[in-house]
Amino acid sequence: MKEKKLQGQIAIVTGASSGIGAGVAKALAAAGATVVINHPVEATQAAAQAVLEQIKSAGDKGIIYQCDVSKEDEVKKMFADVIAQFGTVDILINNAGLQRDSPFQDMTLEQWNFVLGVNLTGQFLCAREAIREFLRRGLVPERSISAGKIICMSSVHEVIPWAGHANYAASKGGIMMMMKSIAQEFAPWKIRVNSIGPGAIKTPINHQAWDTPAAEKKLLELIPYGRVGVVEDIGAAAVWLASDDSEYVTGTTLFVDGGMTLYPGFSTNG
Repeated sequence: MKEKKLQGQIAIVTGASSGIGAGVAKALAAAGATVVINHPVEATQAAAQAVLEQIKSAGDKGIIYQCDVSKEDEVKKMFADVIAQFGTVDILINNAGLQRDSPFQDMTLEQWNFVLGVNLTGQFLCAREAIREFLRRGLVPERSISAGKIICMSSVHEVIPWAGHANYAASKGGIMMMMKSIAQEFAPWKIRVNSIGPGAIKTPINHQAWDTPAAEKKLLELIPYGRVGVVEDIGAAAVWLASDDSEYVTGTTLFVDGGMTLYPGFSTNG
């Protein structure tokens, strides 16, 4: 039986009703955490409930919680309710994110603000509430060597420009600097803040990039390792970053990308 590295800890996973968030929620639950499966609106409740049923059928623990992470009052209420129910929060997976793609000259302010509001402001609001709880509770060595763990879901596009996706890439670049800044600020309190930078992962958000053999072959030109990632790859990385195995790691983006950030176009001398 696998060691339950997160036994007894409480983890909030935002945007956990599908894709990477669902995969991470299941991985944390399998590692022993009680997982709060956040989803944004009534329409995503059934999907979140399905993730919870999978977690429970595996003998693990969780609840679902509706909250739009771009809204301050909803985020504050989610953290207050989770702390009231479970006593504290140990782990935040800042995963909720979306795309509204457009050629830059046609991009509307609404498209820009919507993506930045969820992807970046949402991570700020959730991280702030998590930090407040970690500072309030302090270090509890029997729970974890660290006083709290935040994992921000970034992207290879925090470093790789992405034409036609300026709002998304800007949000991920912002996540990178926010993560590093708060990691620096709160390291003295043994609060660890890191990011995961997924490459191409098979999820609903990008299914057109891999859902046919021709599309997948084209995508693989960007991935030296020779396969498209799956959510389990990200889940395993999240468990490691949330566990005491990574206790000396803070302020780092862990790229889980099959080598996409290695600039594969230069593998034959450019």
